[in-house]
Amino acid sequence: MKVISTIKEMREYRLCLTQSVGFVPTMGALHKGHQSLIKQSIQDNAHTIVSIFVNPTQFGANEDFDAYPRDLEKDITLCEQSGVDAVFIPSVEEMYCGDEITLNPPKKMGYVLEGFDRPTHFAGVLQVVLKLFSLIQPHRAYFGQKDAQQVLILQKMISDLFLPIVIVPCPIVRDDDGLAFSSRNIYLSPKEREIALRIPQTIQRVRTYIAQGITQVSQLESLAFKELSYDGLMLFYATFRNHQLEYITHIEQGKSIFLIAAKVGKTRLIDNLWI
Repeated sequence: MKVISTIKEMREYRLCLTQSVGFVPTMGALHKGHQSLIKQSIQDNAHTIVSIFVNPTQFGANEDFDAYPRDLEKDITLCEQSGVDAVFIPSVEEMYCGDEITLNPPKKMGYVLEGFDRPTHFAGVLQVVLKLFSLIQPHRAYFGQKDAQQVLILQKMISDLFLPIVIVPCPIVRDDDGLAFSSRNIYLSPKEREIALRIPQTIQRVRTYIAQGITQVSQLESLAFKELSYDGLMLFYATFRNHQLEYITHIEQGKSIFLIAAKVGKTRLIDNLWI
């Protein structure tokens, strides 16, 4: 496996690849969720490249950029053991020059839900992902469905900018207790993790309600709010949207998403159900 840290070397390496390239962009602190993306890319493509870059532009002023978990040596080992062909690990100075051209997210999709609480977040995501796409030129790029809003906005970017890349959303991977894997889970104390389990438990109950034939969103949201009204869990949203992130009144199979964001302790957690 090749470890690359400069744009020059990355460009030279990419020129040598003549078959399909899969790309898994990450911020490191890799876990089983990332491993599932890597596995899918290796299955679909002749070559797989993983990037590890904690992107400063997608963090707000009071967010956890400095404290974000980093374990580069472990991440490189995991990539090598997983069969990755190359890992791109640039510095901030390598990726950003200062007076940058920026890309704003769509108004209707980029400033609701996560974008409402974190209004600069998706501009930073789009900025770094477009840079990485331009450099690595993948045929397919792999993202977890846990970041549902990010997946939908990136798919719109691909469409709007006519980029010859397929965004491949991959299913949420959960730990044995049901909590969706996230690099931020390490922040949770045992007691906080116990509280956080209300999130996947609520998602499972919503799944059951829908299977029983309940499709009215107001009824489903009322049931979800009861499950999530719990001491130690601060709820930001628990809402049903379509794939354009618009409000809906009734569930449509294949076209709806139930999204949750909450804070437990100091840790913001997101989860969802693609219906």
